[in-house]
Amino acid sequence: MSAPEKIVAEQRTEFGKGAARRIRREHKIPAVVYGHGEDPQHLALPGHQTMMALRHGGANALLELDIDGKSQLALTKHIQVDPIRRVIEHVDFVAVKRGEKVTVDVPVHVIGEAGHDTLVVTENATLQVEAEATHIPEAFEVSVEGAPAGTLIHAKDLDLPKGVTLLADEDLLIVNVAAQVSEAALEAELAEAEAEAGIEHEAPESEAAEAPAEAAAEAAAEGDAESE
Repeated sequence: MSAPEKIVAEQRTEFGKGAARRIRREHKIPAVVYGHGEDPQHLALPGHQTMMALRHGGANALLELDIDGKSQLALTKHIQVDPIRRVIEHVDFVAVKRGEKVTVDVPVHVIGEAGHDTLVVTENATLQVEAEATHIPEAFEVSVEGAPAGTLIHAKDLDLPKGVTLLADEDLLIVNVAAQVSEAALEAELAEAEAEAGIEHEAPESEAAEAPAEAAAEAAAEGDAESE
């Protein structure tokens, strides 16, 4: 992890949705810092700088906040994003100290090309570990280069950096390299499962319209045969 981004924060004295909207109109982001038995600190952060710092730092971005001239390390815990405009609406941080160990969920990135006719399934996209607040890995890379079908990669198979301790179950399945199933085989398997469950599909309208016509034609043919 690179050195934490330094950001000057402003103390907030107004709270509620109205106050938060006013802060956002000023291109700032409402935030709160919890932890270490202290009262929560409600802050307003510069919008663009904070957004770039969070994007660069990843899921567990660590910022160095300047709060009234006092430095505070803050670990990102939750980012609230507007689902439509995709802008940051609020950030929750937890206060940390240098050398302090924290529990975090680190993203898993799968790299490489697995063997021919395989399907790579990421069973768990994050891995829970313990690490020093200033040395949290941004991500764990898991290579599947050339891996044949049947390859299973568990948490214990990952090479963790020095000082990082695995907290998740060591047998937690991270990546499963399975044999690729053809479309025909998949449809056959689905049809078999539906048949066992007693699921019946209605015939398409075109087929339903053709059925009475076919029945009438068959009846006419039978009548002609009898008259002969």
